[in-house]
Amino acid sequence: MSDLSRRSFLKTAAASAGVASSFVIAGTKASGRVLGANDVIRVGVAGIKGRGGAHISEFAKIPGVQVTYLIDPDSTLFPMRSKQVKDLCGVEPKCVQDIRKALEDKNLDVVSIATCNHWHSLMTIWACQAGKDVFVEKPCSHNVFEGRKCVEAAKKYKRIVQHGTQNRSSSARQQLAKEIAEGT
Repeated sequence: MSDLSRRSFLKTAAASAGVASSFVIAGTKASGRVLGANDVIRVGVAGIKGRGGAHISEFAKIPGVQVTYLIDPDSTLFPMRSKQVKDLCGVEPKCVQDIRKALEDKNLDVVSIATCNHWHSLMTIWACQAGKDVFVEKPCSHNVFEGRKCVEAAKKYKRIVQHGTQNRSSSARQQLAKEIAEGT
């Protein structure tokens, strides 16, 4: 049996609690907003012309997720995409041309970035700073420096950032790669 004194036990327990409390999981009290099993996750989609339209459709399929913001500098896209959101999600989204307006909303949980490539890193960093989790389309960055800044922001602000590289594992792409390798 170990020779563990009350004092050493308390020191060890206090140190363990300190380490454990440094980890933050999205949707917990430490992340800024507690999300329960019945809570709705509110998403803002930035860049709604091309890929963003697919993001809207896919988010609409997920129970407990609502697209609450459409973000795009081209306001002529808002009527069409607002109708899409209303038809799929049953809610009227807020439409803003500047992502910073959406990031001010404490009820927004996630930002999905499908804008022109040169905005991906900056919007990711802004969203992390505002306490939002992020899904960002490829490319996440144009260079290693930008990529590192995104990672630093995610760590510093304890946010989840997912980079969209899903196509590389799609069955259609795998089949195409196989056919190319076989010369067919």
